[in-house]
Amino acid sequence: MALLCATLLMVWFLMYLSVQSQYNSKVRCVFQGDDDTNTFYQGGDVVLGGLFPLHFSPISSLSSYKTKPTPTTYKFFTPRALRWMQTMIFAVREINQRQDLLPNLSLGYHIRDSGDDIPVSVKRSLLLVNGQPDKDSGQSCEDTRKQPSPVVVGEASSGISMAVLRSLGCFKIPLVSYFASCSCLSNKKEFPAFMRTMPSDLFQIKALAKLVHYFQWTWVGVIGVDTDYARFAIQLFLKESQQLNICLAYVQLYPVALNQDSAEELVRMLKSSSATVIISFSVDSYLYGILKECRRQNVTHLQWIASEAWATSKSLWEEFGDLLKGTLGFAIHRADIPHLGSYLKEIRPQTSHFLSEFWEETFRCRLNGSLNTHAHGEQAQNWPACNGSESLDDVYTTYSDVSQLRVSYNVYKAVYLIAHALHDMSTCVPGKGPFQNGTCGSLFQIQPWQLLYYMKQTNFTTLGEEIRFDENGDPIASYDLMNWQRGSDSSLQLVRVGFYDASLEDDKDLVIDESLIMWHRAEKAPESLCSKSCLPGSRKARQKGKPVCCFDCISCAEGEISNHTDSIECLTCSEDTWPNQSQDQCIPKTLEFLSFQEPLGIILWVFSAFGACAALAVLCVFVMYRKTPVVRGNNIELSFLLLLFLCACFLIGLTFLGKPTDWLCQIRYPAFGISFTLCISCILAKTVVVLMAFRATIPGNNVMKWFGPVKQRSSVILCTCVQALICIIWLTTKPPLASYNSKFMSETIIVECSVGSEIGFWCVLGYVGLLACLCFLMAFLARKLPDNFNEAKFITFSMLIFFAVWITFIPVYLSSSGKYMVAVHVFAILASAFGLLLCIFFPKCYIVLLKPEKNDKKHIMKK
Repeated sequence: MALLCATLLMVWFLMYLSVQSQYNSKVRCVFQGDDDTNTFYQGGDVVLGGLFPLHFSPISSLSSYKTKPTPTTYKFFTPRALRWMQTMIFAVREINQRQDLLPNLSLGYHIRDSGDDIPVSVKRSLLLVNGQPDKDSGQSCEDTRKQPSPVVVGEASSGISMAVLRSLGCFKIPLVSYFASCSCLSNKKEFPAFMRTMPSDLFQIKALAKLVHYFQWTWVGVIGVDTDYARFAIQLFLKESQQLNICLAYVQLYPVALNQDSAEELVRMLKSSSATVIISFSVDSYLYGILKECRRQNVTHLQWIASEAWATSKSLWEEFGDLLKGTLGFAIHRADIPHLGSYLKEIRPQTSHFLSEFWEETFRCRLNGSLNTHAHGEQAQNWPACNGSESLDDVYTTYSDVSQLRVSYNVYKAVYLIAHALHDMSTCVPGKGPFQNGTCGSLFQIQPWQLLYYMKQTNFTTLGEEIRFDENGDPIASYDLMNWQRGSDSSLQLVRVGFYDASLEDDKDLVIDESLIMWHRAEKAPESLCSKSCLPGSRKARQKGKPVCCFDCISCAEGEISNHTDSIECLTCSEDTWPNQSQDQCIPKTLEFLSFQEPLGIILWVFSAFGACAALAVLCVFVMYRKTPVVRGNNIELSFLLLLFLCACFLIGLTFLGKPTDWLCQIRYPAFGISFTLCISCILAKTVVVLMAFRATIPGNNVMKWFGPVKQRSSVILCTCVQALICIIWLTTKPPLASYNSKFMSETIIVECSVGSEIGFWCVLGYVGLLACLCFLMAFLARKLPDNFNEAKFITFSMLIFFAVWITFIPVYLSSSGKYMVAVHVFAILASAFGLLLCIFFPKCYIVLLKPEKNDKKHIMKK
């Protein structure tokens, strides 16, 4: 029984081996996914992978999965991307023909269409790094698959590059992008296997912000397609714009699949905004819908600023040249790649599906009865068959246009970067290598991480340019500033009007030649401001609830200036300066004083001179008629002294004119006080003499012996000495000094005499008033004494005028300022002096000169 079981078990095992062998003989390599044979492939010792967005805008379709899903189709074909593909092939072939670079190693290429779509790009990147089996060979996968690529050149889009890197990065397979510029890709923790020949957006954004600041555009709009590239770029621009005081009128992201409603809403916002400068972060293909709607709504006033993604796109010019004339944008460096132009025109459309599709697109014909099934699928049914005589020399296409090789040059540099890294790896000396124990990287089974190490260390020169990379794998940024101008044949002329070089100093990195720029609608740079600049003499006042670029202009307050445009605050002038009329600079204040040359000063000194002359004239009359009764009967000696002192009072008024100085101030007030004290003392003595003279007629009264001429002069001197003592005390304690006063009139400095001691000043004035009061009292008492020519009456009138003048003077003086205060003072001196002269001496002169018959002793003694 046991033997039977063992025999059956052996038979079963042999039958199992037989069946398994037959099964295995029928197994072949199975490829998971769509049949995808549309590639450029050439074998070599090392095969470089390539991803390029030959098609874009996939046509979505839902599958029921009851049948095999159809391959993805696309709306648009990009001849520009085909040129990039061909540039990679050209660079590989050029390197293979060189003897100084990889002489013992041949390069191959495996290039695929990414479709500008994340799922397709990820799938095809995995095909590149794993190879692809031949589905018709029936052999094992290891023997028939296309050679895997240890490195991939791609992708154009930043968002797609990020998605591909998250797959390839796990295996440290390098991805070298020629057009992905998002600064986020410089994050080595998240994307350690990424390098690029395209500068990071970090530098482009700095260049754009400086460009906007250079033309003083403080109010700009920003739009972008809703991708990682635009989102990160706008985020960086917001940060840079804040540092340069640039405000954003709006920030708007529009969807990749732009519908009519979204386009209309966006363009309405552009139309309603006061910003005339707009920055667009997008690729050219996503701008068509926006520009088309701008034309429909007649939005033609915008000055467009292009990101590097579309700064040199001639395809937009062909349809929207009227809207985009004058556009400014930073473009990556261009280069002339020798022999590339002739190579591009040597294509044979039958050798590749990609080339066939391009040929049909370009010449609108069908090759071998094929049917173009993408964007022109329905129209293509009516296309004629290609006759074989078509030539790229007869048509213009972006594929064969080598006048602006910028992205193509980046592709060229990417291939050379890999080649130089492989060359450095091939020249490694065992035992001196960079890896563990001095080992070198293997060229027969290339490890991607080893190749990545060499790529990061590589510096090389190609086409005369030194290519260097920083620690993040980014090239040193340098851009050309391009201006879109219309040529004589209406074609687009991309004129280089400046450059930005990040390796230069911060204030020298942007250079612009404005004379070369052709603007959109005018001969000079347009304005794009929320509020116009505040001119010097005013300051900015921010409008509530609006950005800092929206403000009102407020004139500086009195005594303040602003000396540059858009001042935030006004500056206060120093004490000795004052704003000019436009309030943009402080100028020395005008010195104000009562001058001899000004009209008021001339009037006062004329009256002073006239008064002095009048007093002297009266004195002359009195001298001439000194023996007549009228002159002799009124105390001739005191009259002479009074006339001399009145002359001095008139002349004292001149000391108040002119620029005050310390010594002049110290003379002015004491001279004024003493001169008037002398005058009033003389009048007081005359009054007392008149009063005592009548009392002396009383029998037995001998009072006149106390009021003789000597006593009269002594009384005048005594009264004056009291005033002189007051002045001496004043001058020795706190004397008057010249001062510069700007309290009353801010725009001028009043040069005046400060009285020093207010007590001293009012004591001098008060003492004169005291004498005047005594004089008035005496004269009032003697006004009715029986006399035909009673001098006491005239003294009373003169004192009344004196009081009226000085009582009026005090409030007017205190309420005046500057030279008008001085004029009031001089006027009071002149008025009171004229009052004394006229009231006391005019009646006497009238008698002496005009009524000589009354000038006799008989008439004088007559009651």
